[in-house]
Amino acid sequence: MDKNKLWKWLLLGLLVIWSFALVTPLSQKVKLGLDLKGGSSFVVEVDAEDVAKKLVERGEAESFEAVSESALKDEIKKVRDIAVEIIRNRIDVLGTSEPEIYPEGENRIVIRLPGADAETRAEAKAQISRDAVLNFKMVHLESDAWVSELINSSRIPAGYTLGGRDGGGAFLIRDRSAMDDSQLDRTFFEKLKRFGGKTADFMLREEKLRDGSTVYRMEFVERRSQLGGDTIKDAFVSYDQMTGLPSISLEFDSEGKKAFGRVTEVNSPSEDGTYRRMAIILDDKLYSAPRINEAIYSGRAEISGSFTVPEARRLVNVLRAGALPGRVKIVEERTVAPTLGQDSINSGVQAIIYGGVSVLVFMGLYYMVPGLIANLSLLFVLLLLPCGMVVTAGFLGVISGSLDGGAVSLPTLTLYGIAGIVLTVGMAVDANVLIFERMREEWKVGKSISGAINAGYNKAFSTILDANVTTLLTAVILFWQGSGPIRGFAVTLSAGILVSMFIVLVITRLFFNTLADSKMLKTVKMMSIPFLQNAKFNFLGGRKIAGIVSLTVILATWGLFLSKGDDNFGVDFTGGSVITFEFDDKQDIEVVRSALGEAGFGSANVAYQASMDGQEFLEVKVGASGEEAEPALVAVKSLPGSYKDVKNDSVGSQIGAELKKKGINAIIFALIGIIIYISIRFEFAFAMGAITALAHDVLITIGIYCALGNELSMPIIAALLTIVGYSVNDTIVVFDRIREDLKMVKGKSYQDIANLSINQTLSRTVLTSFTTLLTVIMLLVFGGGAVYDFALALCIGILVGTYSSVFVATPVVLLWHKEEKVK
Repeated sequence: MDKNKLWKWLLLGLLVIWSFALVTPLSQKVKLGLDLKGGSSFVVEVDAEDVAKKLVERGEAESFEAVSESALKDEIKKVRDIAVEIIRNRIDVLGTSEPEIYPEGENRIVIRLPGADAETRAEAKAQISRDAVLNFKMVHLESDAWVSELINSSRIPAGYTLGGRDGGGAFLIRDRSAMDDSQLDRTFFEKLKRFGGKTADFMLREEKLRDGSTVYRMEFVERRSQLGGDTIKDAFVSYDQMTGLPSISLEFDSEGKKAFGRVTEVNSPSEDGTYRRMAIILDDKLYSAPRINEAIYSGRAEISGSFTVPEARRLVNVLRAGALPGRVKIVEERTVAPTLGQDSINSGVQAIIYGGVSVLVFMGLYYMVPGLIANLSLLFVLLLLPCGMVVTAGFLGVISGSLDGGAVSLPTLTLYGIAGIVLTVGMAVDANVLIFERMREEWKVGKSISGAINAGYNKAFSTILDANVTTLLTAVILFWQGSGPIRGFAVTLSAGILVSMFIVLVITRLFFNTLADSKMLKTVKMMSIPFLQNAKFNFLGGRKIAGIVSLTVILATWGLFLSKGDDNFGVDFTGGSVITFEFDDKQDIEVVRSALGEAGFGSANVAYQASMDGQEFLEVKVGASGEEAEPALVAVKSLPGSYKDVKNDSVGSQIGAELKKKGINAIIFALIGIIIYISIRFEFAFAMGAITALAHDVLITIGIYCALGNELSMPIIAALLTIVGYSVNDTIVVFDRIREDLKMVKGKSYQDIANLSINQTLSRTVLTSFTTLLTVIMLLVFGGGAVYDFALALCIGILVGTYSSVFVATPVVLLWHKEEKVK
């Protein structure tokens, strides 16, 4: 075996071992999302007292008592709406945990995230509760004298003892027997400020000595803030070159840069040698107090302290997400059962297994030996997905500024992730089909087995590259501009594309060449569908009729869509009511969902929850409120099990204004990216054809789906993202053959060459759509609930996408080349 092949085999082996290490043990390494496994739920409430205090500080009321009830109510709502997005950004840094965060009632926010273990809950509580109020103040000129005065009078704050002196002055040591870590809360730091009875705040700065021990330096800090954290543009973890210890580097925006320059200029060392120190305070805790040696106009600062690397990264994420506009407090904790329902999950898994086996059987029977190699490649794609996800999540996190090069875990697997995997497998099958059809063509013209293999791969390479790079470009832009579940889908899809390209273009070729070199493969024998071989259909002759049909379907379905208005949207989009029930005898979640469906609430979100003391509840979220939600209440209360409602409150949209804005930006930038890439690789006319086909597919899919009486929900967004990827991939394959034929065929009209190309790729188009639909049809037959809705939207989208690559994309290209002949 030559060295080139040996290195490839070794690389494959190492990647497989790495993937197994990433997912072993499964129960600890693979995290399932809220829809598949459930997790933790928190209800947080805006602190009305803190909001009123801020109104007084801003001068909008003379005193706490003077704050009017209406003003307080309006301000609480503003604080709540801003806090929803800030908390989302804090918790879902990489976009791979996919939490559910939405407003409830007038002053509450519901936060649900995967994982119900104690560590997950503790981390979430820390991220939720932190105010992230950053302040730059000056250490008081009399600080050293006042600290000496305290020491001489033996006055030490409770929970600490005097440790001694060193080059940095006197220091304190924590007396953990008198005070544990749980007592170091907001109240403690607020009281600590008043210790000493001076006109400045008394604060403690944590520091690690060379021997590894932790001590606390005493400082008196001026109460007036010189600069706030609202001018921070970016934050990232940096490391001391000498010690390797982490610190937090800050970069100010233009306003902050000017203000920081003024503060450091005014407090630069004076001619008599007097110098000042700046206190950097986060959430009332003093982190560092560096000496100001000169005016700093660069707009950069650093927070140093006794950070561990995880602590530093957590602080960076919080600073990037921004400070909460008002304090919030956790008022309720629960665990949440899977939102899809266990029966839906079981039927979905069953359907995927049936669909996967169907694809493997078909590929093996139709393509014979190459089909078996394709099946092996699909297995390796799934095996290597974990390492692909880790690499992709790390790369996307760094380029988007969401990650500072830290360790990246596997993304949480949700319905969005499954959507990305379905598209990945479909594209891997598509690439294999493209190669096999090319190999068949080369074998027919009399090439040797090795010649047919190499020519098949070489000629299919450009098509596979363009189709995958276009979809990858879309995924990267979705991650860059998107948020929440859009990012989760983008990570999974990007990983799948990279892994499938490596397996299909490198490893399967290695299999073929190894078999050919050892004389074990002597022929390219495959089955064929007679009417697809040497097809000569005049597809473009019927383009006007097809255009009329498409326009008619779009106008009819969207006319109905617009007439229904908000009825097209589920509670994920519109908000509504959340009703909590107690019960004596727990009914299966599908029984509850069925009863709600009969009452006209088929898209209701239904989930069982349990409080921390083990008491179970049923929560039903419907897109209606007041009297309109009454039938849902009646439907559940009529079930066996003595269900009775204990709470009924309004609930906001899970897709908030910020999420909508980011989603729209992601789509716009993705479309621009596709136009630029296809214009460079092909020409502008092809870019317009691809975009038109993509818009056509999404419009018709939404139109037909809603015309069938269904509502748009979060799972349908996952399906639409999948359809976007599929549509672009399908269209590029046809375009690539047109580009090739334009170079090979002379003297024919542009239309004739385009028709020829469509016929040449027809077998690939039909076979790829068929194999992808096998899995989707299984989901339709065996899936239930949200899985069925997801599969229905996918099924419509795949059929429409196959149609549009022939009857929409190419006819649009012809508009730029009317009656043109290729010279």
